[in-house]
Amino acid sequence: MNARLQTTEPADFVLNADQAIGQIAVNLPGSTAVFRRLKLDFCCGGQISLKQAAADKGLDVQSVLQDLAGLQRTQETAEMTDPAALVYHILSRYHEVHRQQLPELIRMARRVEAVHRDHPLVPQGLAELLEAMEEELLSHMEKEETILFPMLTAGGSPFVTAPIDMMRSEHTDHGAMLGAVLELTQDATPPDGACNTWRALYAGIAQLNDDLINHIHLENNVLFPQFEAAVAEQGCGSGCGCAG
Repeated sequence: MNARLQTTEPADFVLNADQAIGQIAVNLPGSTAVFRRLKLDFCCGGQISLKQAAADKGLDVQSVLQDLAGLQRTQETAEMTDPAALVYHILSRYHEVHRQQLPELIRMARRVEAVHRDHPLVPQGLAELLEAMEEELLSHMEKEETILFPMLTAGGSPFVTAPIDMMRSEHTDHGAMLGAVLELTQDATPPDGACNTWRALYAGIAQLNDDLINHIHLENNVLFPQFEAAVAEQGCGSGCGCAG
């Protein structure tokens, strides 16, 4: 049971100080939070280079680049089957990332909905939908972290199929909410002439889409089946608690 998980950062995107700050905001999901913290204008002032923007604020551009480099995702993961390694990877690559990306997407969605409320393609209701998604994901991840994952890293249990079934069901719900987000945003496709904030918002939604799909795939198709198969082999598929 191996997996190679891809990301969708543009193939020709190479982070450097000579790039326009607006282009970095669009091509590197999460960078808008860094720019906001440093008070770098990536929207209206997004046409100047990162080097110039940093110099204008008296910032060390190398430090800014280091912050931004930490946001880049590896193109693929090493093949892995060990449950403990899988759980660690899921926690660090997906749970932690979802907790970082959703608040920033919600903030940008609120801004786009307010500033562009008269635009015919403005995604009205997107911030509210993302907030509901964040609430569901936070609850889901907490259950995995406090109940299911400790059970899996301890070697499993005859009762493990019950929480796994619950997580699979919630994964289906997450997929439905993600589908609603994509429908509202025309598959995360910004309209012609969209500002950098709008484009960065949709780039972040595209990244969320890929991250969540890969996250669910890794659990549903790589991690969970190992324990479901072990329970089935013991004749305990119903979670009856027998030892086989």
